Amino acid sequence: MAEALGANGGKPSILVVEDEAPLLALLRYNLERQGFHVDEATDGQEALLRIAEAKPDLVLLDWMLPAMSGIEVCRQIRRRPATRDLPVIMVTARTEDQDAVRALDTGADDYIAKPFAVEALMARIRALLRRSSTVAAKGSLSYQDLVMDQDAHRVTRGGRALHLGPTEYRLLEFFMSHPRRVFTREQLLDAVWGRDIHVELRTVDVHIRRLRKAINGDSDTDLIRTVRSAGYALDAEG
Repeated sequence: MAEALGANGGKPSILVVEDEAPLLALLRYNLERQGFHVDEATDGQEALLRIAEAKPDLVLLDWMLPAMSGIEVCRQIRRRPATRDLPVIMVTARTEDQDAVRALDTGADDYIAKPFAVEALMARIRALLRRSSTVAAKGSLSYQDLVMDQDAHRVTRGGRALHLGPTEYRLLEFFMSHPRRVFTREQLLDAVWGRDIHVELRTVDVHIRRLRKAINGDSDTDLIRTVRSAGYALDAEG
């Protein structure tokens, strides 16, 4: 059974965007067996329409779609305020490192290459849903001019609102809970992604880059310190 509740307290809802009918049927069967509610779209325009009509808890998005690619769908999801934080897993037959980095840079929270083991995909879905649905302790965190309102799930810097994806939010929350401490990529993976899912180390670098872009304006001090051969820290004095 699915381990998390959906946005409305019922079954978590998954929108599967896939144009290959056999794979779509396989995914629906396995997701429903795991206790998820499943909706379907076979192209990018239909996917965006489905999301606008009823926002799912997670989108399982194929890269290669007719008319509009999964990359463009993901880009549009991230541009819209109502779906900026919507968890997205990109499914792709493209296996080059630069393709994975492009998917993450576009806004995907995770990716998995075809062909994949269904059990591995289910683990990734459950892990991402747990991360996105975890209720943070009430209160706020601050460092320098960064303020995180954990109740409202909002972050500001110098009074201006910052827009972070769900993974970047959790990454920043972890850093702000441990300011000035250096963490290795492995430690960040365990803390932010979880021990029960395999994620490549380069994924950390991609999300650090996205976090930097989100929190650092043109005239701002870079608050993320890179420590060569060690890792990263939230440290304005680096």
